[in-house]
Amino acid sequence: MRAQAIEELVGKRCRPCEGGVEPYTLEDSRRQLVDLNGWFLTEDGQRIRKEWQVKNFMSAMEFFNRVAEVAEDDGHHPDLHVSGYRNVAIELWTHAIGGLSENDFILAAKIDQLPIELVS
Repeated sequence: MRAQAIEELVGKRCRPCEGGVEPYTLEDSRRQLVDLNGWFLTEDGQRIRKEWQVKNFMSAMEFFNRVAEVAEDDGHHPDLHVSGYRNVAIELWTHAIGGLSENDFILAAKIDQLPIELVS
């Protein structure tokens, strides 16, 4: 499977997935992650994750609200984490297949397009 450019991913919509689809292989996942700045595979290789340190707690909540709007619009919902009031992380995976699908990379690319107030 060839890696898709960021522009390709951003131009797509997530498709409903109720199972019956093979998850990405570890090799396919690694290849697709090359252009997704800061995203990495979790230890089990079944999720992708990105972490940020934002300016303050309200910046975290504003960012998560923007993520929620994009996720809801595409019908694909990430796991959102905030700790220490300004450390945020997002994990993506396709629950129905217990691993990664194209949807996860589409949403990651769209999340990367959102404004975020980072610590300077």
